[in-house]
Amino acid sequence: MLRYLFLALLVIPTLVFAKYKNTDGEAIDKSIKDLIRWQINQKKPILASIDISNDWRNINLETEDNYLIWIGHSTFLIKKDGLTILTDPVFSDRASPFKRFGPKRLIPPSLSIRDLPPIDIVTVSHNHYDHLDIRSLKKISKKYPKVLFLIPKGDKDIFNKRNIKNVIEFEWWQNTDFKNHTFTFTPVKHWSARGLFDRNESLWGGWFINSKDYAIYHAGDTGYSKDFIETKIRLGAPKYALIPIGAYDPEWFMSASHVNPEDSIKIMKDLEAQHGFGMHWGTFTLTAEDTLEPQKRLNNAVIADGIENFKTLIPGEVVFLEQ
Repeated sequence: MLRYLFLALLVIPTLVFAKYKNTDGEAIDKSIKDLIRWQINQKKPILASIDISNDWRNINLETEDNYLIWIGHSTFLIKKDGLTILTDPVFSDRASPFKRFGPKRLIPPSLSIRDLPPIDIVTVSHNHYDHLDIRSLKKISKKYPKVLFLIPKGDKDIFNKRNIKNVIEFEWWQNTDFKNHTFTFTPVKHWSARGLFDRNESLWGGWFINSKDYAIYHAGDTGYSKDFIETKIRLGAPKYALIPIGAYDPEWFMSASHVNPEDSIKIMKDLEAQHGFGMHWGTFTLTAEDTLEPQKRLNNAVIADGIENFKTLIPGEVVFLEQ
């Protein structure tokens, strides 16, 4: 029963009294009837541990520049033109408010917090526990007191309670400049909650990171929508797009807020991104698909669609960004 409670906080929007809604004017919710149907038909996924690489140990993370490393789930370490960025940092064993209950990691983070180079910017896409891990954020803040946290509107109290400083909240399309980079918070189709009674009291979104020569886009967590077409129109096409591909089964229930691999390809096309990397899979078991299914479906969909340069990464491998 506890498992279903934690999953409700991560992937199941219901009983919504919305302060914030998606750009289509709708707040994602599910009826009690749908919840019961989901529970009755719940299947057990086949679990697996994906490979982890120590490739990152072959470079000096602090002095090397222009690289990207997938740490796991939606967490990336990005170094671009001397600026070091960490996205949705989750280093805890569980995606949960508790240390002993809730979805447990299938793989450890490919880098630990002690392995990280000095961090300049942390971006947070929304407040679900598999994206906003306050225990990890507190440790990062303690290790690097000058780090700047960019978060959605409505989540600052979470940081204030842990005495985490240097926090800026954003509404959609708001931006800030930092060391020749512009960070813009963009709309995606999702929802927010930390408990059972705070549904959609804070925003959710993606981060468009524009530097002098090209942009990197982190989509956070999302269902498919026209938001990505609007993002491209307003901000241009990113060179690199980090797009979720997991947490979609059963699709009749999850598709409003979680894309499948085929939808992730639509997002890449809408953004007109040159390179896509699949994320939000292989780290936590949040929904009913087998651990390896998102990767297999993406590989098959890429071939069937004839699209190039969209793939999954091995946690810990180093991707050198184009100059």
